[in-house]
Amino acid sequence: MKEEKHLDEEEFIPETEDQAPPELELEEEEAQSGDKMKALREKLKVCEEEKMQHLENLQRTKADFLNSKKRLEEQLSRDTERITEGFIQDLLPLCDSFTMAMANKEAWEAVDKNWRVGVEGIHAQLKNILTMHGVTEIHPEGEVFDPERHEAMKIEENADAPKDTVLKVIQYGYERNGTIIRPAKVIISNS
Repeated sequence: MKEEKHLDEEEFIPETEDQAPPELELEEEEAQSGDKMKALREKLKVCEEEKMQHLENLQRTKADFLNSKKRLEEQLSRDTERITEGFIQDLLPLCDSFTMAMANKEAWEAVDKNWRVGVEGIHAQLKNILTMHGVTEIHPEGEVFDPERHEAMKIEENADAPKDTVLKVIQYGYERNGTIIRPAKVIISNS
């Protein structure tokens, strides 16, 4: 018959060399867990540093993009302004031609009325185009000579006018938004 074990008796299991006591196993697991936590903290620290580096790179790239966009918009604005001024410069000889054609009042009045009205209408359209672009004629007759706005072509003696007064305009000048596009060519007094 088999021996029956009593509940009071504990079964004795001898320790082998392969098995460590439970306290040692716990200490080893805690040490391993501590090492794992330390490794994870290091890895987290590295990830945080990389994240900050990527964030800085992103912010720097965004700032570079915004600066480039601003420079491009400014360049586009300057180019548009330069092209517009070139267009206006190209139209000025046409304005001069209209002015010369209509300068001789007798000859102009002698031209067929329908033709004259048509040409005056075209001239008015040209002036409207210039006005839409902020261009105004410089009519300096009677003004004091200003070398920034006028180009003296001839000096004449004139007892009725003060010295350096514009006596006659040979060619109108033009300005756009306060900037001289072409100075007026004028005759000024010397007396």
